[in-house]
Amino acid sequence: VQLQASGGGLVQAGGSLRLSCAASGRTFTGYYMGWFRQAPGKEREFVAVVNWSGLNKYYAESVKGRYTISRDNTNKMVYLQMNNLKPEDSAVYYCAANGGAYSRNKIDYAYWGQGTLVTVSS
Repeated sequence: VQLQASGGGLVQAGGSLRLSCAASGRTFTGYYMGWFRQAPGKEREFVAVVNWSGLNKYYAESVKGRYTISRDNTNKMVYLQMNNLKPEDSAVYYCAANGGAYSRNKIDYAYWGQGTLVTVSS
């Protein structure tokens, strides 16, 4: 599966952004879809993951209550709605696909998008 993320940009603290990830390939519904982020000088970290049906969602503690992951299997899209953004949310955000099972570990994700930059100003 090929992934392309978009929707990043510059936003003030307290603002919102919605990231999108477009997938191509025949077996999109077979994948858990996740979002990760990487700030300069830091490791890539888990943000959120959604299962194939879209009903089961898991979040990092740092974004719980502010971010919402969703997917549209018909159009092969995954979204990350980010509200009440904070400067520490600034990072390159990546969407990723995991053909195995639920995981917060980046090594379990075989497919990655190119990343989209989110910058939150204080």
